[in-house]
Amino acid sequence: MGHDREREQESEPANHYDGFAEAYAAENESSLVNAHYERPAMLALAGDVTGRRILDAGCGSGPLTAALRDRGAVVTGVDSSAGMLALARRRLGEDAALHEADLRDPLPFADGAFDDVVASLVLHYLEDWGPTLAEVRRVLRPGGRLIASVDHPFVAYTFQDPRPDYFATGNYTFDWTFGGKSVPMTFWRKSLHAMAEAFATAGFRLSVISEPQPDPAARELFPDGFRDLSSTPCFLFFVVEVPPQRP
Repeated sequence: MGHDREREQESEPANHYDGFAEAYAAENESSLVNAHYERPAMLALAGDVTGRRILDAGCGSGPLTAALRDRGAVVTGVDSSAGMLALARRRLGEDAALHEADLRDPLPFADGAFDDVVASLVLHYLEDWGPTLAEVRRVLRPGGRLIASVDHPFVAYTFQDPRPDYFATGNYTFDWTFGGKSVPMTFWRKSLHAMAEAFATAGFRLSVISEPQPDPAARELFPDGFRDLSSTPCFLFFVVEVPPQRP
């Protein structure tokens, strides 16, 4: 994926995945950062998911949904992109539990419906994490987990020139290029403190914060990229928990 052009925005434009769903899904399927770094890290943090009810929040074309299902989880997926959901249904089958929903809106699930929620590279699309985290907490049972990955705040800070105020929440837009087509995408930059505070305000307890290494098997597939990814921040991973009910 190419960071061809970056520019500040006064308001958040829609990130139209429908327009390049096929190209993005193909890239996500085998790229170093997705297939050999982010997704294995999410699965490692999830651990043994046999029998667990999991919501894949921002499931895209379904690669993480499929991996969790293959490991014995009962997975439901939500995404705001109809194009991505069509690809996920093609992958997962017509009977898969997939819903079109914007994570900034109330989720169409009962309180305590899930043991885990996974949010793979999705929270950094949101300016205000508050309403989304409140809904995630609502649909998790007591003791349930949110496992999330986001752009590392250090990368988001150093990506811009001149560098912005690290502690100020702000957005930036750059062009992703897939199959010769450039698509503007907007992300929200938050400090680590702001992220941790958002989780705490929503009632979560921080369990794990992780900066993992890529899958060693990728060393031979992507020798140059592997070396860079092994020594440079890319994504940041969290496991936060809903406190269990007291007896």
